[in-house]
Amino acid sequence: MAAVDSSDDGPFWRRKRLEELSPAEWDALCDGCAKCCLHKLEDIDTGELAFTNVTCRLLDLDSCRCTDYHRRSTLMPDCVVLSPDNIAKLFWMPSTCAYRLLAEGKDLPDWHPLISGDPDSVHRAGISVRGRAINERWAGPLEHHVLDHEP
Repeated sequence: MAAVDSSDDGPFWRRKRLEELSPAEWDALCDGCAKCCLHKLEDIDTGELAFTNVTCRLLDLDSCRCTDYHRRSTLMPDCVVLSPDNIAKLFWMPSTCAYRLLAEGKDLPDWHPLISGDPDSVHRAGISVRGRAINERWAGPLEHHVLDHEP
């Protein structure tokens, strides 16, 4: 992976709005942290959201990538497919998420693979769920895995 696309006008994420990105550019924005693949619990009475360290069963915990990315929303009906139309409404997206950062008018952090040129930089920076999550197949009740902070 090349580091920053250094065309005369700067990298694509600085030149284009989210809705102008090609599918390849959109996918390249994903840093591979897998935080969006963690289950969340919502309190029915208060609407308060609690994050867990439990991932979707399709997530490969070592690579932090979906094992069936193209069929994920069919196999897992609760899987939210991110798009320029919904990213601003998804308040639960992690504060480190490139899609959220760009939607909020911020830039990508130094550890992002598009900046570093290294897909493992997100893991070395401690941003990903690698080594800190459990697959839902082995987790048991989600209530036993609630975090006291954003993942």
